[in-house]
Amino acid sequence: MQVPESWLRSFCNPKPGIEELAESLTMAGLEVEELRAAAPDFRGVVVARVLEVTPHPDADRLRVCRVDAGGPAPLQIVCGAPNVAAGMTVPCATIGAELPPAEPGGKAFRIGAARMRGVDSQGMLCSARELGLSVDHSGLLALDGQLPVGQDLREALRLDERILEIKLTPNLGHCMSVYGVARELAAITGAELQRPRFEPVAPQLQETLPVRVLAEDLCGRFSGRVIRGVDARAPTPAWLRQRLERAGQRSISALVDISNYVMLELGRPTHVFDLDRIEGGLEVRWGRAGESLELLNGQTIEVDERVGVIAAGKGIESLAGIMGGEATAVSLDTRNVYVEAAFWWPQAIRGRARRYNFSTDAGARFERGVDPATTVEHLEYITRLILDVCGGQAGPVDDQRLRLPERKPVAMRVARCERIIGTPVGAESMARIFERLGLPAVREGQGADERFVVTPPSHRFDLEIEEDLVEEIARIHGYANIPVRPPLARLSMLAEPEGRRSQHALRLALVERGYQETIQFSFAEPEWEADLAGNTQPIALRNPISAQAGVMRSSLLGGLLQTLRANLNQRARRARMFEVGRVFLRAPGREDLQPAGVEQPVRVGGLAYGPVMPTGWAAPERPVDFYDVKADVQQLCAGCGELRFEPVQHPALHPGRAAAVLIGGRHAGVVGELHPRWAQKYALPLAPIVFELDAALLQQQLLPQPHALPRTPAVLRDLAFVLEAAVPAAGVLDRVRELRGGDARCAILADAVIFDVFPLPGTSTRSLALRLSLQAEETLTDAQADAACAAVVEALHGAFGARLRA
Repeated sequence: MQVPESWLRSFCNPKPGIEELAESLTMAGLEVEELRAAAPDFRGVVVARVLEVTPHPDADRLRVCRVDAGGPAPLQIVCGAPNVAAGMTVPCATIGAELPPAEPGGKAFRIGAARMRGVDSQGMLCSARELGLSVDHSGLLALDGQLPVGQDLREALRLDERILEIKLTPNLGHCMSVYGVARELAAITGAELQRPRFEPVAPQLQETLPVRVLAEDLCGRFSGRVIRGVDARAPTPAWLRQRLERAGQRSISALVDISNYVMLELGRPTHVFDLDRIEGGLEVRWGRAGESLELLNGQTIEVDERVGVIAAGKGIESLAGIMGGEATAVSLDTRNVYVEAAFWWPQAIRGRARRYNFSTDAGARFERGVDPATTVEHLEYITRLILDVCGGQAGPVDDQRLRLPERKPVAMRVARCERIIGTPVGAESMARIFERLGLPAVREGQGADERFVVTPPSHRFDLEIEEDLVEEIARIHGYANIPVRPPLARLSMLAEPEGRRSQHALRLALVERGYQETIQFSFAEPEWEADLAGNTQPIALRNPISAQAGVMRSSLLGGLLQTLRANLNQRARRARMFEVGRVFLRAPGREDLQPAGVEQPVRVGGLAYGPVMPTGWAAPERPVDFYDVKADVQQLCAGCGELRFEPVQHPALHPGRAAAVLIGGRHAGVVGELHPRWAQKYALPLAPIVFELDAALLQQQLLPQPHALPRTPAVLRDLAFVLEAAVPAAGVLDRVRELRGGDARCAILADAVIFDVFPLPGTSTRSLALRLSLQAEETLTDAQADAACAAVVEALHGAFGARLRA
């Protein structure tokens, strides 16, 4: 919210400078994000008057102007503005002046003597956009004719006035106006608050518009009046237009500007209907299925029973508390209007605008709560402004009170307040703070039982519990006045179990393997879920931040591929990245979960793309393959238990280049090359190698078990077998290791590894070579070793039909 200093000081004018006031507001909870001048920096621009305008001899769209800029002689300036005319007062940039850059970060534009189509030009007449005052570039900026010619424009228009950019938290709805900020400033500084006066307008008409309020849970109070004979083409006064522009609002027309002005000054959104476009009377109610409305922004929306509307005749005319409709909008031809000021229940407005993917200033105020006690006073104020600017005759105020919020008293214990704040404040100081805030407080009890009972005023929707009052005391007392003391607590260090490593340790393990961490949103595209996880029914979001992020992810692979594509667009050739994050899976029947029926395990996902090693002289460049990433997964899983890899079919992975990862017989995840279909769809020159593992299983660590070193050397025997290519190598190793406890001859079998595999040409078989490590407490004989080898040959022949290779 933008608040001009002069507008703020018209209600509360403390002695400190604006920088000190901005700091005071920030420390009281109204964060001033920026403090800037009303106009960008420029110099050499003065108030000038156009004396004469003649056509350019060699250009139809240019005019040659004789301009009085306060110098000893008039200036000749060539101008192309369509509205230039003799007698008008305009800004003039004299020779040597510097104008703001046309684009942010650009250079200032310096004015020099020029010759335009053969005619000398001794300066430049300026529009509002050329001075950085607004985006209006339709013509020259017309100034008040009473301004003295030759005066510096910054001084004449007070362009060095400071603007406060204030960021408000959701509980500060009562501060969403200039008067609201001034009210807070008066409480903070103790300066006098100039309360606005609302002089009633004497009705000159006896006409009222019939209004029926059919939903008290939507509208608690509805006030309105008829005004006839207005001149909608009347110009908006310069002072009002200037305040609007400096508060961030573009001037549109007098009627619209006045409505916006009252909203910015008092925090009261109002709406002005074109009376002649209203059929019959107005009806305030909830919408009905099948009804539609064309809004002022040109958007046509469908409403239902959960959206409040104002209807007239056979259609709806306005989205209650949010935006008016095009059908009854005022225009420059409007002659008769109906002005409405209502109290809409915050819960009836909250979230409605977001359903239609837009937001409005009115909706932002009503969903936080607008004072229901001042609808008539504010209606009198906007009526007075309309009559002063546009003329006309007003009818009587029609005020319907239906159901207003009940303001329940809130009690605050003095002792508890001081305990929460952490410093003694004193009951007397608390009483003065409540008085400065305008909060009616009754002091009760004595000693440890002393307390204040506060009845919140009608504009304070944020005061409901004791802690709300404690916050008011703390921020007005001053956070800077609360001493900084370190917290004291008796803490005992918790032992970290040796059998579990942290997620941070997993991150470090991947970083040591050359991977970089990425952090993605938990929201995903439905297309990713279908392609990469085979999930056609992901968990949908009720209110997604965008259409592309409408579901919760059940896999980390989509985000990793998206990050890879972003890196490839920046011409990266090599990428190693990982993410540790939650995925969201449906768990029917698991009501013990939060939210019910949704499981949220933590996964570790990784991706490798491009060359195995950065380009260098030591080794030729080759692309990363399955076995490179498999080695990384093996290192990541080291110490977790028995690790196995088995063939797997996964929707995201290449059918023949993917494996399931098993830790201690439990499925831990997958590793493999991205399916060529998805590599082509996502425009990847090469298919990356990816993995996704269960973090909970990776965090488990087996404790080391001590054992004595063998006293005798091991005997190594190599056996080469011929067997069908479809027989998995892991199955062969499993069968060999089973012999250790199932065959007495193999009790000496210490280990078995595969050291050679190759297909046999022209057949469906392959050669698989095993190296057996045989060891016992005593030195082995050749007969014992031969017997163990014979047992292995027999077992593999019986299980797989394997035979020794000749």
